Amino acid sequence: MTSVIEVFWRFLLLGCISFGGPAAHIGYFRSTFVEKLNWLDDGAYARLVALSQFLPGPGSSQIGFAIGCRQAGVAGGIAAFVGFTLPSFVLLTLLAIFTFNQADASSLDGIIHGLKLLAVVVVADACLGMYKNFCQERFSISITVATAVALLLLPGLWTQALVLIIAAGIGVLLSGNTSLIKRDQSEIANTNLGLKQLMNSKALWLFVALFLVLPLLSLFDGLLTGLDLFSRFYQAGSLVFGGGHVVLPLLQQLVGESLGADRFLSGYAAAQAVPGPMFTLAAFLGANLLADSPWLGALLATLGVFLPGLLLVLALQRHWEELANRPKMAGAIWGINAAVVGLLLSALYLPVFSSAVLSGFDMALVLMGFYCLKVLRCPLILLVALFIACGFIFV
Repeated sequence: MTSVIEVFWRFLLLGCISFGGPAAHIGYFRSTFVEKLNWLDDGAYARLVALSQFLPGPGSSQIGFAIGCRQAGVAGGIAAFVGFTLPSFVLLTLLAIFTFNQADASSLDGIIHGLKLLAVVVVADACLGMYKNFCQERFSISITVATAVALLLLPGLWTQALVLIIAAGIGVLLSGNTSLIKRDQSEIANTNLGLKQLMNSKALWLFVALFLVLPLLSLFDGLLTGLDLFSRFYQAGSLVFGGGHVVLPLLQQLVGESLGADRFLSGYAAAQAVPGPMFTLAAFLGANLLADSPWLGALLATLGVFLPGLLLVLALQRHWEELANRPKMAGAIWGINAAVVGLLLSALYLPVFSSAVLSGFDMALVLMGFYCLKVLRCPLILLVALFIACGFIFV
């Protein structure tokens, strides 16, 4: 059992260096918690990644929360969430308070470009590691390639959802083939999951209650005061599938009338320039929307947008682990794991590679960074510093 303090500082460090968005965060988490610390194996990690794909909310933060819960209970999950979110929350709130605008953002172009190049290295490493573990025969490789091709040709949330469903269905059909899909028979025998257990989850009922009741209560609280602000961001966090970039249009729809388009997009640009989860864009928006109390506005908006996804993970994680040991679900997860590798491969190209590698010099930096990470085993914090320096000097 890991202490809550250790969980907190491990995730705080990652919150300070995890640039590049959800796909890169999956790589950072795997490198730290699977390869370095051995807090969980690749199979358990892949099941958490698969769970995050099925739930609304911030995928990487949900994975981190689940890892914290595994190591130190609910307190560990909260510590993981706070540690990973705190750096970007503070930075974006300060930027909002000091009237951060698009003109200021231009001075960060070089640094942002360097960090985008580092994201290419991290996502490529995650693709390679997960490919080795989950694409060991023709069927899983075929699912991976088909997923990547589909998303590259038809990028979008609906395509992602469809390929995951199809991959899960293929896995269910092949679940009887034990040479393809291996599972722990002793754990299957101990599985005791029923709908009644899930329906008794307090976290699940709290999620539902807040989703239904908050919009009604906020009507009595006045426009864009605390409760209404929290309610708006809670609704956004409850409805967004697909990670940080997908939350942008929904948040703009929910709060765009109360905030100018330029200001909104400045916050989005800032959220990409800082480490940690993209959903902390909510901190920037909340500080602007509750201008008289910017720290309170940032806190309410951040808690609102993250809470739905974390409650669902808390409600479903234990049941998901049990379900994962049942034959048909083991087959579905086998298919999903292969599809997730395809998702990462497509993300490696679009938007990670396509938005970062703009010249032969950029590609050279990526190759050197990959060499330093895989061969020289350089710490991630050192690579962050090197890529920031390269971006600042050469761009």
